[in-house]
Amino acid sequence: MATPCALVCFGLFALVSLVPAQTAPTSYSISQNINMPGATSTVYRNGSKALIVTSMAAQGSTPASRSSALYDIGTGVSYSWNPDDKNVPCSANHFSGDWGDPFAQSSDVEAAIQKGDLKPAGNETIDGIAANVYEGTTEGANVKAWLDAKDGLVLRAEMSAPGAAPMRVIDVRKVSFAAPAASLFALPAVCTGVKPPPTPAELIADETGDDAANYVSAFTGPGSKDNCDVVLRVVQAKTMTPLTNVQVAIDTQYDQNDPNPPHYEFGVGNDGTETFAGGHLHQITTGIHDGVVDLGSSLPAYFNMVVNAVHPGHSGGSGLFYRQCFAPTTVLLFLYKDYAQSGESVDALWVKSGKYATPPAQ
Repeated sequence: MATPCALVCFGLFALVSLVPAQTAPTSYSISQNINMPGATSTVYRNGSKALIVTSMAAQGSTPASRSSALYDIGTGVSYSWNPDDKNVPCSANHFSGDWGDPFAQSSDVEAAIQKGDLKPAGNETIDGIAANVYEGTTEGANVKAWLDAKDGLVLRAEMSAPGAAPMRVIDVRKVSFAAPAASLFALPAVCTGVKPPPTPAELIADETGDDAANYVSAFTGPGSKDNCDVVLRVVQAKTMTPLTNVQVAIDTQYDQNDPNPPHYEFGVGNDGTETFAGGHLHQITTGIHDGVVDLGSSLPAYFNMVVNAVHPGHSGGSGLFYRQCFAPTTVLLFLYKDYAQSGESVDALWVKSGKYATPPAQ
């Protein structure tokens, strides 16, 4: 829960280094006021572990509160919990990029300095720390920043719209470069057994039993500029067992920029057979054999498609597909997860390489 930046950055910068040549320290404790009454945060870091503790003062009928977020920078996994209430569940997530490091680089601010938008404006002392002052206008805002001359940390920053009073968006109150105690980075009991949700790569590996690097999501654009023959395979996830009784309907004239998109209508029979109508959606009736469908070589960069493995009580899966071509004939896997179960869902993957890249003989 790296909320301090979200509370004070306003899309420009948080605690950032304005001196790209300096190497940021990886052991420190830095406390700052947040731009809310009575709100503070402290970032503790020791190597690859970081802990952010945010404290909010009582406001009217809202009691004071704290939250803790532990970041394992090496693995990209974070944990968040309320240290004052063991009844609040711990959550775990994956993260990448800036997790709230006070020394994180800010390309916007550095670019402003390089362009001369922010210029040196003297020297001051902030809580006993010598600081270089930068001042100027960037991204339409007036900015004044006090930079720790020794360690490259922004100790204080103010910004304002033209003609408006400045607002303090960074207000560091205490800095220590001693390594925090290791005990700070131990997960509490409430986080025992809590795991982050699977990553996209882990999901693909689980669905296919194969290296996720061999696949690309069919629902992620843009579509490739190259053309290829596309062979669709409809299978059960994990076992990769072909589903042989399938229906496929496709709209190759769908236009994402059309202000009046088509309205599709679907009907489902008791046996799971579907009917399709609307737009240019039409059912493919030829080139289907044992769960393999030849979609041809004239697919556009993106298209709408419905795939239905016919079975009672369930309908097919549909979506906007982005064509990808990794070979003259490229396989598109349509995977049914938890087939015929109440939680049935689907996924679609283009095969880049590996054991499923070659279409089965028909």
